Amino acid sequence: MPREIISIQMGQCGNQIGMEFWKQLCAEHGINPEGILEDYATEGMDRKDVFFYQADDEHYIPRAVLLDLEPRVINGIMNSSYGKLFNPENIYMSKDGGGAGNNWAQGYHSGERLYEEVFDIIDREADGSDSLEGFVLCHSIAGGTGSGMGSYMLEKLNDRFPKKLIQTYSVFPSHDEISDVVVQPYNSLLTMKRLTQFADCVVVLDNTALHKIACERLHLENPTFQQVNQLVSTVMSVSTATLRYPGYMHNDLISLIASLIPTPRLHFLMTGYTPLTTDSQVASTVRKTTVLDVMRRLLQPQNMMVSTPVHRHAQHCYISILNIIQGEVDPTQVHKSLQRIRERKLAQFIPWGPAGIQVALSRKSPYVQSAHKVNGLMLANHTSISALFERCVQQYDKLRKREAFLDQFRKTEMFKDSLDEFDDSREVLAQLIDEYDKATKPDYINWCSQQASPS
Repeated sequence: MPREIISIQMGQCGNQIGMEFWKQLCAEHGINPEGILEDYATEGMDRKDVFFYQADDEHYIPRAVLLDLEPRVINGIMNSSYGKLFNPENIYMSKDGGGAGNNWAQGYHSGERLYEEVFDIIDREADGSDSLEGFVLCHSIAGGTGSGMGSYMLEKLNDRFPKKLIQTYSVFPSHDEISDVVVQPYNSLLTMKRLTQFADCVVVLDNTALHKIACERLHLENPTFQQVNQLVSTVMSVSTATLRYPGYMHNDLISLIASLIPTPRLHFLMTGYTPLTTDSQVASTVRKTTVLDVMRRLLQPQNMMVSTPVHRHAQHCYISILNIIQGEVDPTQVHKSLQRIRERKLAQFIPWGPAGIQVALSRKSPYVQSAHKVNGLMLANHTSISALFERCVQQYDKLRKREAFLDQFRKTEMFKDSLDEFDDSREVLAQLIDEYDKATKPDYINWCSQQASPS
């Protein structure tokens, strides 16, 4: 029986990456933009019902809830060729259309205000599932709706569906550019607290790294949002491939997550993908792919979609790695590749437990042509991701020291009387950074048990 997953797209960024994901899924399962199965796709051995369900008239409808506080992006989706794909009852746009003004507190407050209406949609979608496994949230941590309302949704999903998994695809802002959202460090810090406390697994999508990959690896001079979002949709579709094309392992979300996250708080994953291509440019750099080439390239920092120092000689190390390999693969090649990587010490693992590279072989969609025989996605739990969180704290500290741009927050109920929520969020993030640091040491398990035992 398939374990269904409901995806929730929040705000401008969440709906844009969500739309690219659904385009990719439709192409892979042979579903046209109106939700009708193509004639050539009727014999497929795939599991469409993890992410889609069939309407009374045989249309395939995504198990997706689209939420935004301003109408522009969702209107764009509804006016596109994919407008008839989604269930219109699952779309919520704020009546006044004012948005959250790129302010976390306004987004959070809107979540409180719209709670009943939004959860009517989610409850109905959950009740329509036979064996719901969990939720996937797509959002950005830097704006207003995806961060603020997304934070509120995380809290409430955790509260209402305590036994269901919550995975997020969270877009982190570019750090090397001057942002047009001046309160971005505040928004990011407050969202990070919720991602730490209420999500089971966070796939980190770092805008800095994505733009760098688009420019340096794909040779795009000025990558568009859509081109960067295509990279994200590739990650999302391959990371769910084993659920949709089930094999002998990792064919539900819990087995994917359990293999990557040995301790509850260290649940932030980075991704790598190879070979990289976009629609307009096919395979200009990589001519031949073998399992060993793909697995070796996945360990190279330039293919990582997070801009952190993943160096072999640094103190940081891998907690776990799962490579999802698609294409024409002989399992003996996988064993040889793993042996070669081990001999050459291409990856450094934690000193406190057994760890290695796990490999899941997944079928490719027969309906999407690929220029390569083999492609691979790496989902990695690596301690260097704490560098991203440290940048988040540093940027927050700079603003907070000057008490800059706090007026908009003080106008809302949560921050009217005090700014304790900021201090609390900073403390949660500092503890998370500390735990990632401790995870590089041999006595991490002892440290965990000391933290767990009451003092």
